[in-house]
Amino acid sequence: MQEFENGVRATDIEGVVWRKSARSNPSGNCVELAALPGGSFAVRNSRHPEGPALIYTREEITAFVGGAKDGDFDDMAG
Repeated sequence: MQEFENGVRATDIEGVVWRKSARSNPSGNCVELAALPGGSFAVRNSRHPEGPALIYTREEITAFVGGAKDGDFDDMAG
């Protein structure tokens, strides 16, 4: 199984499906996630799909999404 390090070029991650939120706007202001073999996730900026991807464990993504749902980051949004 291939392992990925944080900051890997997103284009070097082959065979994954990148997904973005339905709340994304047409100008591409969003992030995209891809499930990786082994249960981790890659995150990239949709405006720079060839740029770096950050790699997170399932537990890290679960904690972040839970925090977002709970409103932990509401003060950071415009």
